[in-house]
Amino acid sequence: MSPKKILMICGDYMEDSEAMVPFQALQAYGLAVDAVCPGKKSGDICRTAIHQDEGHQTYSELRGHNFTLNATFDETNASTYDGLVIPGGRAPEYLAMNESVLNMVSHFAKSGKPIVSICHGQLILAAAADVMKGRKVTAHPTAGPVLVAAGAHWVQPETLASCTVDGNLITAASYSGHPEVIRHFIKALGGIVTGSNKRILFLCGDYMEDYEVVVPFQSLQALECCYVDAVCPNKRAGDMCPTAVHDFEGDQTYSEKPGHNFKLTANFHDIDASSYDAFVIPGGRAPEYLSLDPEVIKLVKHFMDAGKPVASICHGQQILSAAGVLKGRKCTAYPAVKLNVELGGAMWLEPDPIDRCFTDGNLVTGAAWPGHPQFIAQFLSLLGVKVCF
Repeated sequence: MSPKKILMICGDYMEDSEAMVPFQALQAYGLAVDAVCPGKKSGDICRTAIHQDEGHQTYSELRGHNFTLNATFDETNASTYDGLVIPGGRAPEYLAMNESVLNMVSHFAKSGKPIVSICHGQLILAAAADVMKGRKVTAHPTAGPVLVAAGAHWVQPETLASCTVDGNLITAASYSGHPEVIRHFIKALGGIVTGSNKRILFLCGDYMEDYEVVVPFQSLQALECCYVDAVCPNKRAGDMCPTAVHDFEGDQTYSEKPGHNFKLTANFHDIDASSYDAFVIPGGRAPEYLSLDPEVIKLVKHFMDAGKPVASICHGQQILSAAGVLKGRKCTAYPAVKLNVELGGAMWLEPDPIDRCFTDGNLVTGAAWPGHPQFIAQFLSLLGVKVCF
């Protein structure tokens, strides 16, 4: 049976997380997701924007990752898709003036197929004829007046994690609401999540890679059977870790830009590792210094020695190597980390292509964030969690 198909309407300077989290999470659950943009074809990129609240009167903006489209807008037949996702950011401002986009959105609305729209994505819904009239909807607060003018029943978001569901329409105020939005979208598509409750711990650090923490973190949070905590040495619940955007832009190595600030959920020194069922190590630059911390090494050894599921991506394997837990294991990583892996006693598995991931016993390893769908899917398999459609 062919997987259900989801369409995502993209544009330049859509919000970085609001595109990639649903794009990769839904693929990890077994759905086929096509990302398209007017005037662009499969393989082209869309620039993205990082929006966040930094205490000013409105959100700030930084350049995000380059998002690679995997389908061609002009070849898209909306009737072949089972659901629609519209990321926010600045892209919806100009996409709302595109008749082809509006016709596509109207098709999904009239057919009753599930629609997810995040943050400023609702501007496109407002521009599509009669889509919003009488419907309960939330969004980023600055979009409220436009949605009211379009005839919507405006629901003021209590927080930026707020989400509203009205029939086939699922709307959220920002990327903070991804877990709830994705959870509702799965149900609307007929998905069923099975598996016993699992507690999962993320090891975070300053300048971990943005995607490599937020995509798996929110993908797991979206599944009701998964409880997820994020900790960092010498930080407490509510503290922030700055992240790094690592991208592939034609240079001899990856580029780096500032990413989102990631909020921790628990205190590192108060955690009881034995109360968690699994462990995740994001990549980026954080593993370089985390691998020097004796408490981090002790934590890693607990999960590996106990045979609990462990998932590590990109440079995260520097920590596994430093902990001495790779001896005799099969492992991949970002290619520049091959030396660490081999000196740690592991058999190197070439990540060709770069999105390839591997499972060896209780250990899932990946080379970089393009591999998240495989990375998360293999980790879910170890957890005994399934999403069936």
